[in-house]
Parts: sequence; structure tokens; C-alpha cells
Amino acid sequence: MANKQNFTPEEWTKVLESMMLAGMAVSAADPNGLWGTLKEAFASKSAIAASKFDPGSNELVKAAIADLETTEGRSAIQEALRKHVASAKPTEIVQRSLDNLRVVSAILDAKAPGDAAAFKALLRGISQKVAEASVEGGFLGIGGVQVSDAEKATLADIAKALGTTA
Repeated sequence: MANKQNFTPEEWTKVLESMMLAGMAVSAADPNGLWGTLKEAFASKSAIAASKFDPGSNELVKAAIADLETTEGRSAIQEALRKHVASAKPTEIVQRSLDNLRVVSAILDAKAPGDAAAFKALLRGISQKVAEASVEGGFLGIGGVQVSDAEKATLADIAKALGTTA
């Protein structure tokens, strides 16, 4: 079973960052105003929290979530995310997120092959929850769709970046 010690500090930061970027890519694919963004951020956080208490979560997933809950983990992620979104347009955030997920997929495959599939499933689960968190389009939530075409395309891109099936 893999944990933090299997990775360099830079790799571990990328792994942690990927948990935020999986949801951020979907949010940036089809920005939905303040209320929609808040719902999507809550969905991302909820998906991570649910995995923490899931008895089926492997050691790597639990270690990453536990590290996110530390001051050091939060600081590392906040700094990495600041750099990630600094003066970026939504389309750039999506692309940078996908690039990160490709890198993390390769890191997981190399350093934690036995745990890679479960961690990638976590990332896909986070992105799916974010996509479903807020009705897209319409007026005041009426007449919109649960998952927009842009979000569907981004979900497929995330699956491809992680080397999983869509």
C-alpha cells in the first residue's frame, strides 16, 4: 500500500493538488455564477469527505485526505492553487488542471501502481459530483441541465488524462 513516503515532496503536492483540480476543471469548464460555484466547491469538499469515511478507501486515498486536513497540507495546496489559477482564464484553468491530472496519473502509475486505480476513481468521482452539483443554464435554475455539454466534455477529458475509461 502506498502512502506519502512513496512520493517526493513535489510529487505529493501534485497528488494533493489533483484532488482540488479534478473539481476545479469542471467548474471552470462552464462557470455558473457565485451560487453555482459555491455549490460546486461544496460538492468537491463533500466528495473528499465521503471518501475519508468510506471503508473501501485505500491507504493512499486516506493518507492524501489526512494530509489535506493538516496545516502544512492546506498551505502547500493553497500556494500551488494560487500559482495554478493566477491570472488564468477559465479555459486556461481547465487546461492546466488536465495537464496536472496527466502528470499525477503518470506519478501514480509509477509510484503506486496498486493504488493508482482507486485514487484515479476518487478524482473522477470528485469531478462527477462537481458536474452534478448545480443546474447549468436556464434562468434561476429553471430550464437548465444537470450536466452541461462543456462539463460532459471536460469529464471525458479528465478520464482521458487519468488513463481511465469515460
